[in-house]
Amino acid sequence: QVQLVESGGGLVQAGGSLRLSCAASGLTFSNYAMGWFRQAPGKEREFVAAISGSGSSTAYQDSVKFRFTISRENTKNTVYLQMNSLKPEDTAVYYCAACFLPIGVQKLSYAYKYWGQGTQVTVSS
Repeated sequence: QVQLVESGGGLVQAGGSLRLSCAASGLTFSNYAMGWFRQAPGKEREFVAAISGSGSSTAYQDSVKFRFTISRENTKNTVYLQMNSLKPEDTAVYYCAACFLPIGVQKLSYAYKYWGQGTQVTVSS
């Protein structure tokens, strides 16, 4: 049984930083591209960042480029999202997701089969 468990969310002031973690179990982690998505109240879920199974390739939504960094530790079955220079518009529930894709990254949410329960990130102005 595949499980993805996010942690690290919270309340932070604008300009601050948070690091989200997502621990995976029940899968061969290095065969899965991992992604972070977010959903703000009243809005659709949107892509934030993705990383390939090896960690050699990454992709970002334009609004988070140069502020957010996705990384992974395959020895720990964990993917991270380092978020710096946070803005109020980054407020959302953040979800990690896994897509079976031995090579490459994936930005499309419907391609991801496994999802975590989400962690709330709130950025105050």
